[in-house]
Amino acid sequence: MSGQNGPIGDIFETALSGAFVASSRPFCDHRGRFARLFDRGILGAIHADRPIVQVNHSLTMAVGAVRGMHFQRAPYLEAKWVRCIRGRVFDVAVDLRRGSPTFLQHVSVELSEEAANAFFIPEGCAHGFQVIEPGSELLYLHTQSYEPSAEGGVRWDDPVLAIDWPLPATDISQRDQSHPLLTEDFEGLST
Repeated sequence: MSGQNGPIGDIFETALSGAFVASSRPFCDHRGRFARLFDRGILGAIHADRPIVQVNHSLTMAVGAVRGMHFQRAPYLEAKWVRCIRGRVFDVAVDLRRGSPTFLQHVSVELSEEAANAFFIPEGCAHGFQVIEPGSELLYLHTQSYEPSAEGGVRWDDPVLAIDWPLPATDISQRDQSHPLLTEDFEGLST
């Protein structure tokens, strides 16, 4: 699926089953710019009937900072659209879905204000990112509310995943450092 006309530009499927990247086509003039960040009508083939129930915003100051890899367990599985509204980040999704053709694989996308792109991460995937420009801000559109009892994570530096982060990792929270490593007998998330 690609080549949409109008305010949402190209839509591309990634190598991770069910994960997509969509770009916006900002309107620019002497006053500045305007961009449509989400359009259910245009993105409906990807987004389907999922509701947007929570919108979150993050600001991460330090270059090299890593946040993630986070997910929610059933029955609180969530899909999300992630967009960088200031700065630039290296964004990663990891497939944790039992039975998925891309189980335990990951895909990365560079998101930036300049590129005006968004990353759709389906249910059952872990998400994390690394800051490439200081003061980077992300906007997240979630299909499920945050449920503390369902939260989970995997280590950003898990050797099973072998994510090739673009910078040396810095400024990692204690929570993210304490996520478990995946093992050969990891069964995945039921979706």
